Amino acid sequence: MSEHDLRVGVVGAGMMGSDHAARIHQRLSGARLVAVGDPDIERAERAVDGVDGARAEADPLAVIESSDVDAVVIASPGPAHEPLLLAAVQRGIPVLCEKPLTPDPVSSLRVVQAEAARGRKLIQIGFMRRFDPEYLNLKELLDAGELGRTLLLHCAHRNPARPPGFSTEMLITDSVVHEFDTTRWLLDAEITAVSVRQQGLVASTEAGVPQIVTIETAGGVLVDVEIFVNCGFGYQVRCEAVCENGTALVGGDSGMRTHHAGRWGGGVAADFRPRFRQAFDAEFQHWVRAARSGGIDGASAWDGYAAAAACEAGVAAQRSGSRTEVTLVERPELYA
Repeated sequence: MSEHDLRVGVVGAGMMGSDHAARIHQRLSGARLVAVGDPDIERAERAVDGVDGARAEADPLAVIESSDVDAVVIASPGPAHEPLLLAAVQRGIPVLCEKPLTPDPVSSLRVVQAEAARGRKLIQIGFMRRFDPEYLNLKELLDAGELGRTLLLHCAHRNPARPPGFSTEMLITDSVVHEFDTTRWLLDAEITAVSVRQQGLVASTEAGVPQIVTIETAGGVLVDVEIFVNCGFGYQVRCEAVCENGTALVGGDSGMRTHHAGRWGGGVAADFRPRFRQAFDAEFQHWVRAARSGGIDGASAWDGYAAAAACEAGVAAQRSGSRTEVTLVERPELYA
């Protein structure tokens, strides 16, 4: 550490916040953890345990407003994000905010408008797939046009078991939200409509039932997403691009394979943390470098707003069984 390190505060000391606090302390260069804020002070204290000079705060806003915090990571529950983000924008410090930006497009738009009025991009959204080596390779391949125009994307998003309290709507807002952002990023196109179908075409409130989400884009590319949060075997995220002259697949379990006792096989990640650990580390390191200059290097507040709008349409389509259009306001010049 040095006196020129970015002094980072973390808001939220749950699974994501504590993981990010450890990441800042242990694996990043040019940054140091100075504070963790959580209404559960004991959780905050556990997150800073062993970190010299870092303190726990019971008031998350106190972290953002502290003069010794240069930048902040927001990893609190989504409904708490808006006032925290507005406080950071008001103070003019860079933010890395875990998704969602906010839980709905109306409040997300208020954050976008506040940042646009400030005239600087200060908020980066934690869509870590943009930093995953495989997804970066796919993005580079599609941008180069080596396989011709992209015609379709086939995606799968699988979890071994749904956590307690995981609702049907959360299939969209907590899981497929990543595919919404990945679609926009890979294709450089806004999402125009969303449709959702369930097993047997029968409406169900059981979040463990697989669903198929169809995404339409302004560029005419169709995207299908299998969302299955009760698959039983592990965590898996896949994306196959179908182009005019070929296909490309990422997330195809290409890690180590073994041959032993008459069998061959490999492992599947237990959850998102080992699968995307490298992406999280890269995302945070890029953000630290940008934040030291007062900016961001990743998904913007506008991207967070667009994802929230797609989620709203997705949940509506889920409930109605009908194709639902995505409504966006005109993009502010700051995000052009």
